[in-house]
Amino acid sequence: MHNMRRPVALASLALGFVTLIAVSGQQSEPLDIQQVKNNLYMITGPGGNIGVRVSTDGVVLVDNKFDRNHDAIMSAVQSVTSQPITYVIGTHHHGDHMGGNPSFSTHADIIGHQNNRTNMLRGDQPAPPNIVFSDETAVFLGGVEVRAYHFGQGHTNGDAVVYFPDLRTIHGGDLLHGTAPFIDYANGGSSRAWITTLDALLELDWDTAIPGHGAVMTRSDVQDFRNQMVSVRTRMSELIDGGVSREDAPTRLRTNELSWTVADEGLFMRRSIPGFYDEMSAELQKVGYYEF
Repeated sequence: MHNMRRPVALASLALGFVTLIAVSGQQSEPLDIQQVKNNLYMITGPGGNIGVRVSTDGVVLVDNKFDRNHDAIMSAVQSVTSQPITYVIGTHHHGDHMGGNPSFSTHADIIGHQNNRTNMLRGDQPAPPNIVFSDETAVFLGGVEVRAYHFGQGHTNGDAVVYFPDLRTIHGGDLLHGTAPFIDYANGGSSRAWITTLDALLELDWDTAIPGHGAVMTRSDVQDFRNQMVSVRTRMSELIDGGVSREDAPTRLRTNELSWTVADEGLFMRRSIPGFYDEMSAELQKVGYYEF
């Protein structure tokens, strides 16, 4: 088992953020921890956002970044509670969200959707979830309930939405992104299904959302995210219907009215296209017209 108490350097304390840097073993990037609600925190830094739900009997983590971040994550958690990490719920299989599984699996159960595990096994990723679910599951710890739902395809085919009902808060993983989405077509991603998944997510009773990357979101932010997915699909459909080629579509798709299409990181334009073009083309060919 890992030594769970490594020295840390307290870099800063301001505006509710604590920045911690692991200084023993392999040095990791700085990680910030901030309070989202009572006994709920978010750890940010390189990799996906981590949710930290504290109870009187242990901690439930949502995602765990990269394996090299294990000690820094432990230090961040220990800065807000002395309780051990009991469960890690993974939102999806990507290495910046569940890359820490090898280290965390030595002292916590790893939970994920069954397709999450399948994707990790197919990709030869170490330490896939040892507990899986199909549609939904829940853990109960110290009087706290944490639910996990799979509403369908979206970012991948194995996305989990984690719900903290008593705090009216969700962690959406990369189904929610502060900059732009990446549709992982190689692992069952779908823009069409993503809208349906977001609609189901919006039916839950919550007012605060932790995205996979970026700042904490409101219901309005998530609704805007959902609406931009609809708008981007509509624009691509119109371009294809007008005869725009696969090669020219990325340039023609760009517009300042749709922030994803001009985002610097290229998450949507570089990584999701041409798959997005192919998805929309197949829809048009199948039905002869575009529909949501």
